[in-house]
Amino acid sequence: MALFDTIFFDVDGTLVDATSDIANAMNHALRVLGLGELPKEEIVSHIGLGVKDLIRNSLGTDDQAIIEKGTRLYSDHYVAHAADETVLYPHAIDILNYLKDKRKFILTNRYAAFADVALRGLGIRDYFEEIIGGDDENCLKPMACVVDRAAGKFGIDKKTALIVGDMDVDVMTGKNAGVAVCWVTYGLGRMEDVRRLKPEYMIDDLIELKGIIK
Repeated sequence: MALFDTIFFDVDGTLVDATSDIANAMNHALRVLGLGELPKEEIVSHIGLGVKDLIRNSLGTDDQAIIEKGTRLYSDHYVAHAADETVLYPHAIDILNYLKDKRKFILTNRYAAFADVALRGLGIRDYFEEIIGGDDENCLKPMACVVDRAAGKFGIDKKTALIVGDMDVDVMTGKNAGVAVCWVTYGLGRMEDVRRLKPEYMIDDLIELKGIIK
């Protein structure tokens, strides 16, 4: 067990399964734009590198005007339906209660407002000191700046911090920022993408953090 006093949690694929609500919002935008809907699996494959990346890849265009309109359509629908079908992964509440004496932050490439509305809908927003979102497209995971900015702003010692996430970008963020990472195997990330990055810890269930964090 290690002495971590600050835990950065990713959202999608780590704390919550939001794939249905994300896919529904994306298909709403596609319908309004007169484009064909996409299978949920295809939309989900674009999750991880920020909202604009999700929109761009789902629309299949680099036309900024279309991307901006798609982003507005997606955003309005998502905010109104952020917790319709989204669910917490097993033992999320248990582990957040276990970590009640630790500083906890959300570290996500979602817009902070999107994470906020979803976590409030699920009743877990108040567990977290702050949501560090992907609102600045020049500073997204896996860049070290997402952690470095938070460390400076909130007085976090990176040596006693842990990132918990489900994708290779989470592990790369830790490597780039010099922070330990615990990869969760059940989320959106692929074993072949993550194993080569050698995260410090790997777990199959959030409850296993009890065996890592004292």
